[in-house]
Amino acid sequence: MNEVSWLFKKGCCVLIPGLLFGCHARHFVASEASNGLTHRQVPKPPDFKIGDSVLWVGIEPYLGRDQKDGFAPPDLLLKSSGQPLSLKDAQGVIHQAEEISLAWRKVVLREPKRFSRQVSGPFASFESANRFALKLRQLGIQAVVAHPQDWEVWFPLGVKLPEGMSALEWTEISTEKVQPFLKGLHGEIPLEGPLDIEAPDGLRLKGGIYQGPFRLQTDAYGSWTLVELVPLERYLNGVVPYEIGAGSPPTALAAQAVLARTWALANSHRFSVDGYHLCSNTQCQVYKDPLQVSPEVRQAIRSTAGKVLTWNNQPIHAVYHASNGGVMAIGTEAWSMEPVPYLKAQLDGPAEFRERFRLPINKSFLLKSLLDSGEEAYGNRHPRFRWTRVISAQELKSALYSPKNSLFIPDQVTVLERGISGRVLSLEISAEGNHPPIVLRLDGIRRTLPKLPSTLFVVNQLGKGIWQFYGGGFGHGAGLSQAGAIDLANKGWTLEKIFQHYYPGTMYGSLPDFWKAP
Repeated sequence: MNEVSWLFKKGCCVLIPGLLFGCHARHFVASEASNGLTHRQVPKPPDFKIGDSVLWVGIEPYLGRDQKDGFAPPDLLLKSSGQPLSLKDAQGVIHQAEEISLAWRKVVLREPKRFSRQVSGPFASFESANRFALKLRQLGIQAVVAHPQDWEVWFPLGVKLPEGMSALEWTEISTEKVQPFLKGLHGEIPLEGPLDIEAPDGLRLKGGIYQGPFRLQTDAYGSWTLVELVPLERYLNGVVPYEIGAGSPPTALAAQAVLARTWALANSHRFSVDGYHLCSNTQCQVYKDPLQVSPEVRQAIRSTAGKVLTWNNQPIHAVYHASNGGVMAIGTEAWSMEPVPYLKAQLDGPAEFRERFRLPINKSFLLKSLLDSGEEAYGNRHPRFRWTRVISAQELKSALYSPKNSLFIPDQVTVLERGISGRVLSLEISAEGNHPPIVLRLDGIRRTLPKLPSTLFVVNQLGKGIWQFYGGGFGHGAGLSQAGAIDLANKGWTLEKIFQHYYPGTMYGSLPDFWKAP
């Protein structure tokens, strides 16, 4: 594929998560064709239907994309777990075999295609990108959230952004497309997508077995995605044990089942630009081999079948995490998002714990006092309930590197702002000389510094060019703490009581018949 590479890599300008500042780039090609499109148009997946919810889950994305080292993309090998697989392409080509091998080839287009857009990003999360896109839509600007590598927001050229927002102009001229070819003993046969794949006894993939059916379809970037069409309740078999652990107590498993179901329904639009609902990694919910589900997990899913958490008859944004370190976060302490009433900052422990510490914990000395004790908090047995990380100036430089700030040598790390729960909202990294400081905000902190388990930390400089981060919890801290839910389940708390603790004011039950997926 003769396509222009991304023009807004870190070498182009200083990046602040969520916004681009400082430079604009555009690529022009002689005799370029114009079709006015911002990106490749991919049909959206079907909407959910109450009582018959089927998720389209991208289990192998970006297939056919050239490798970073310049090598051609690897073949896709599909292996049956029993009876032969059946493949059918859009032209009616049918092939049956226990193993099907597909190669990716570049095919010349009859006419070049031109895609032009403005790009804002990269964003650290879908939540932050989606809020930016919503602001543009409120201004009458057509905007989509995409995930070609990092989260981005795409919208047409010629749109003037309000002050404080910025974007890069981007143009791609495509003279080729990536096409799958069926490999056989007598050569290769070109296939036209989408491809439908049936696996009567399951498809062996990524160390597991997936039941399907499957589709192999193009995405908005010119690559391909292997999509499983999986009923919602079966999807939970591949989520619940990997998110909270199959050995968790029954009530905690049931809570995770409800949250995973709720989250999937509320976020089914996350990958609509690519023609499916959800991915299978941590950008969505972890979805792995669903056939490894234990009887205990199956029972948790059955006992809550069809049940979700709602607010005003809508599924809530049911975020959850591993450990909150003893204090819950507001949603706006984790992401750039509109506040929701059920994600509140509150201490996560018994009465004596809540009496000893009070909110807000918006000063370093207050947070350190909590971190130094807090053993009474729920979920305190999690291995990252308390943690320490040491980061050097060289590590910071590597994390922040771009050609423009190649001489940036960090010499000071400062917490500029904390939220009510004590979490760092903005972290300033200053450098020697006249370099302007770099400010990381919200989820951009952990995206840039993945060594940090959470943003609930204090910073101490141990010496020149070396800092200690002392903190608590693992994850964003909003919503249910899985470690806390396990602890509360072992203490005998009911499912409804756990939900009211972590999502106060929500309703537990079935969705109303009039609900429509986003």
